Amino acid sequence: MPYAAGLAPRGRRLGWLDGWVEEQPVTSVTADPLIVAALDTERHVAAAGWDQPARLFALVRTAALLDREPHLRPQMGPRDLAAGALTAVEQEGLPATSSLETLLGRIAWPDEVDGCAFAIERIVVPPDAERDLPQRSESAVEALAAHPDRKDVRLLVAVLRDGSSICLLRQRDHDSDDAVATGRDIAPGLVAALRSTFED
Repeated sequence: MPYAAGLAPRGRRLGWLDGWVEEQPVTSVTADPLIVAALDTERHVAAAGWDQPARLFALVRTAALLDREPHLRPQMGPRDLAAGALTAVEQEGLPATSSLETLLGRIAWPDEVDGCAFAIERIVVPPDAERDLPQRSESAVEALAAHPDRKDVRLLVAVLRDGSSICLLRQRDHDSDDAVATGRDIAPGLVAALRSTFED
């Protein structure tokens, strides 16, 4: 879907995201390797600013990565070496496409990849902005992009082979690490699509 509808505060549904954002942003220290990897990856993406294309990362167990690439050990900090820690490896050269289904449908991971993370920017608008939209999708996107109440968000979804997942949401208007919201099912469709990349 090329745009989002249903702007709402934290703790409410966010239209196309079709899930719930927890009331509190992630601020406390967590030991969950998936959440740690998702937070680190989201901050890495955020450091490059806004108006980015979609970005895809493989998640691999750091211990297994260091077994294969021991020269990387000096670059690792204590948290990177914690039990079960995950390292994100960006997959460059994603083909340009307007269809997430087409893009993700082409992806299959080798056995040594334990999970993946996907970051994408979207526009969120109030529900009434959908009224009288042009029929052509390109024109509809242009109309929504020009809407005075539009909100830009970046969603990062991370999943593991075992099905566990986490979603992070950053708003352009509140662009700070301590304002990133989290939820398990903010974008169930995208979670399902990423999980499917690990199916045989």
